Amino acid sequence: MAINDASEVLSGSDPSVTAVERRGIEHVPHGDRWGKPSGLFWMWAGAVWNVEFVVYGVLGVVAFGLDFAQAVVIIVIGNLFYVLTGLASLQGPEAGTTVFAISRAPFGPRGNKLPSFFNWVTQVGFEIEGIALVVFAAIVLLDKAGFKAGDPAKIIFIIAAVAIQAVLPWLGHTAVLKVLRWLALPFVVLFAVMAGLTVSKVNLHVPVHGASWGALTIFLALVISAGGLGWTENGNDYSRYLPRGADKKSIVTAVALGGAIPSALLEILGAAVATGVPTATTVPGLLTGYAGWFIWPFAIFAIVQLFAINTLDLYSSGVTLQSLIPQLKRLHCVAIDTVVAGAIAAYAVFSSHFFTLLTDFLLFIILWLGPWCAIFLVDSFLRRNRYDHDALLDESRGSRYFRHGGVYWPAIIAQVVGMGCAALWLNAYSPYVGYFASRNGGPFGSDFSVFIGLFVGGVIYYVLASRTVRAEGEATVAPAAAVEA
Repeated sequence: MAINDASEVLSGSDPSVTAVERRGIEHVPHGDRWGKPSGLFWMWAGAVWNVEFVVYGVLGVVAFGLDFAQAVVIIVIGNLFYVLTGLASLQGPEAGTTVFAISRAPFGPRGNKLPSFFNWVTQVGFEIEGIALVVFAAIVLLDKAGFKAGDPAKIIFIIAAVAIQAVLPWLGHTAVLKVLRWLALPFVVLFAVMAGLTVSKVNLHVPVHGASWGALTIFLALVISAGGLGWTENGNDYSRYLPRGADKKSIVTAVALGGAIPSALLEILGAAVATGVPTATTVPGLLTGYAGWFIWPFAIFAIVQLFAINTLDLYSSGVTLQSLIPQLKRLHCVAIDTVVAGAIAAYAVFSSHFFTLLTDFLLFIILWLGPWCAIFLVDSFLRRNRYDHDALLDESRGSRYFRHGGVYWPAIIAQVVGMGCAALWLNAYSPYVGYFASRNGGPFGSDFSVFIGLFVGGVIYYVLASRTVRAEGEATVAPAAAVEA
């Protein structure tokens, strides 16, 4: 395998898929920007064509009591939030670095460690989810072959899964984009076959009672968290290799559609399966709804799909950890995250409450994601996407974004208050139900945490920071223009 430093790539050239990316959060020079907006569409589509999203659709019907029509409406509305992922991919081409290096602009290099830690935990959580689902799919295959998977087999599967999933993140950005693009088409074919087989399983003739409006809001929060909002903290990690002149509308459209189309189709498919196969909340339960011959190809493809989506999480968790601890190299961070995710995944696999843990995780991450996303996008709007890339990576006193002790307090205040307000209407039953969530929406309660977090975090930051950040953006025009020249 050829190991090439990314800095050795010729200006604008398309690097080899086997080249190991040495660059982490360091600035990507203009001559190394080889990406195109269309490449982001296929990368996101290749990652999101995934059995995880089928399970999310199943949860809407089985866990929250929605009928099929209600589930479809909520799924369509929830996936419109992939526009946020598109908007959160516009800063990378301008700043030439990763999401949580850019996040130093609104939070300061020291203040940014708070949301960086939240994101690192979130990314590792998604990696754990993917590893656990890979192991469950492997158990199904072993059972199909006539063997009962005991604890030793599960441990072997976990070790193999964490080793395999580390390959693409270890190789880096080029390998991630190219391989996920190649996988998109076979995943679409699998979806088409699965959809055709599902038609005979759908049962839309049962009495339709539907869920309360409160249950609808809870499922909507889950769809948004697992989809458009849940990917905003990854966007610029992959768009940073686009040239500064890349068309902004094309970037937003490519990212939003690349995520929303497969998410919506797969979740609707899951809701349809759930009407006839209520046990489909697990991978083995999902497979009981299909003919025996389909189990082998489905499980094999599901495992590959899960590795694909975990690739994005592991790559992003690595560069996020590097923003927390700049002394680490990107490759060191990939290794650390692999070990951590594997250890905790072992607990998840052997736990009898895996899917309860999964649902709670998806709902709890809304608390920090909503306010952070609003602050990040408002800051980008106020400074008109103008960043001093040298200052973003400079943690020394006196640098442009250091401000008061390395912390920009308007962002910290907006983040903390936004999280507190969102918690009042968060419904992560049973471990936590907010004050307003428990008093509105019927027996399930309700959940408006995602909207409250976005609104409160964004408004507070705008009020407290607009004048300073606008001036900062204006002052950054000359240095950015000089660097580009």
